[in-house]
Parts: sequence; structure tokens; C-alpha cells
Amino acid sequence: MSDSKPKLLATNLRIMPIVGFSLGLVLVLVIATGIGSVAIAPAQVLKAVWHGLLQNLDGVNDTIIWKIRLPRALLAALVGSLLSISGLAYQGIFRNPLADPYLLGVASGASFGAAFAIVVLPSLPIISSLGLPIISFIFALLAVFLVLLFAYSNNRIPIINLILAGVVLGSSFSALTSFIMISAKDRTANILSWLLGSFALASWAKFLSVLPFYIIALSLLLLSARALNLLQLGEEEAMQLGLPVTKFKYALIIVATLATAAAVSVSGIIGFVGLMVPHAARLAFGPDHRMLIPISALMGAIFLVLADLLARTIISPEEIPIGIITALVGGPFFLYLLKRVSL
Repeated sequence: MSDSKPKLLATNLRIMPIVGFSLGLVLVLVIATGIGSVAIAPAQVLKAVWHGLLQNLDGVNDTIIWKIRLPRALLAALVGSLLSISGLAYQGIFRNPLADPYLLGVASGASFGAAFAIVVLPSLPIISSLGLPIISFIFALLAVFLVLLFAYSNNRIPIINLILAGVVLGSSFSALTSFIMISAKDRTANILSWLLGSFALASWAKFLSVLPFYIIALSLLLLSARALNLLQLGEEEAMQLGLPVTKFKYALIIVATLATAAAVSVSGIIGFVGLMVPHAARLAFGPDHRMLIPISALMGAIFLVLADLLARTIISPEEIPIGIITALVGGPFFLYLLKRVSL
């Protein structure tokens, strides 16, 4: 009986912050959904959501909330959560707080795919039928496949080869993207807008297209929490404790990469979220991934909803790319983190 009390207390200490951040996310979603060119009170926001669930939209406010603002806020939350848990996975795999979801060239591949699509879509009906998100997703996966292919050596994929291949191929795809921007100057603004990230074209279709990737990635990460904790002890120690380290790392890389590619395909490149949020969660709540995974997911969602709110209101009625907001916040944090790690 005496042993059960400490376990119950430890469980409660883990659950309370998760419940607190969950309530915080709901509050932020309600507030963000109500703010805009037409201000809508929180009670009216909740009423509009209820009407939408009943498929009984009544009036202008209901339409604004359900058709425009709610899918945008939910998509921002989903992408923020995806980038955060993907960043956490990469940091756990490489045991490096400076790792982020774009380490293996996902962002560069997706950027090239998006630039290619923006330039070519109007002229090729076959590609046009796929749409920009699908094309950017395909190229993101292609980039990672090439990284894995070039990193493969002697029936294995050394981590150093993986990182170097990611850097080189990422630079190559970035160069190709720059070439497209120079060649199609009339589309440069559209490409640049996508590269800096935006939720201006958010929709329920985009939200639903990303949701399965999120559910799968989060579920697998939660199941992998204990294994990630073991990995932090060192690869040899983890192997001695029964963890198939190599297979586990590559499986988790695939999961995190798919999650990142899905997020990038609907939002563009949003930097620093996957780097900053997991480390902030680690500083606040410690290294236990049983706590870090849900907390990072919730913190990432809250952060990106607030960043998107700022992006669309700071110079209203104009809107700035959300990547600018996250870079202004994440840049100083990265420098602080770099200094902390080097000490």
C-alpha cells in the first residue's frame, strides 16, 4: 500500500501539467478564433462551433468562425504540434538539443517541390490535379529517400553519413529552388510566401489530410517513450537493456520524417518550432519522454496558434508570413541554446 502512494503521486504530477496545457490550448483556440477584422466574443465562438457541429450555421459570425477562422486555428495547432513532436524525436534519436525536424532535407525537398508546383501547375493539368501540398509532400519524401540512399554504406546507415548527406542534399535542393525563383521572376513572391510559411489558405480539407499523420506519429511516439528514455543513457547501455537501437532509431526517423513532411506540405517552411519547443519543455519538465511528448505536442500547438494570430493581426489588414514571427522568437532562443550547449 505504501508503494502505491508514491506511484500515484508521480502519475498525478505528470497528468496535472498535461491537463493544464490542454485547457490552455482550448482557451488559446477560442481567443484566437474570436480575434480578427470582426471581433467575436468567446461565448459566440463556442456557440458558432456548436452550430457547426450540428450543421446549423446561423448568421455571419457562425460562417466566419466555422468556415474561415476555426480551420485555420486548428491547422496551426496541428502543424505546431507535429513539428514539436518531430523535433523531440530527432533530438532524442541524435541525443542533441540542436537537432530539428528539417535535419534530413525535408524542408529543402518540400521547398523545391512547392516552387516547382507554383511555376508548373498552371501549364500541366496532370500536376495541377495533384495540388501543391501533395507535390511538396512527395518531394519532401524524395529528399529524405535520397539522403538515406547516399548515406547507406556497408549494409548500414551511419548517423554521421546521414547528417552529412542531409546537409549536402538540402543545399542542392535549396540551390534548385533559388534557380526556379530567378527563372520565374513573376512567381517569386508566391514562392517566397510559401517558403516563409502561412495558414492563409487553411481549410478543413488540409486539416483532415494531415490529421491521420498526426494521430499515427503521436501514438507511435507515446509508445516509444520508454525506449527514448533508454536511448538517452547511451547506445551501449540501451542495447544491454534490450533495446534494438539501430532498428528503433531508423523506424523513429521514418515516423518523424513523415510527420514533418505532412506538416510542411500544408503550411510551408516554419522554422524553429521543432527546435525551440521540445527544448523549452525539457528545461521546464525534465528529460522523461513520457512527460515530454504530450507536453511538447501541446506547447507546440499553443505556440503556433499564437504566432499565427500575431502574423495576421500585427499589421492588419495585411498579413505577414508566420515564419517571420517564429524566426524572431526562435533566433534568440537558438543562440541562447547554442551558448548553453557549448559551455
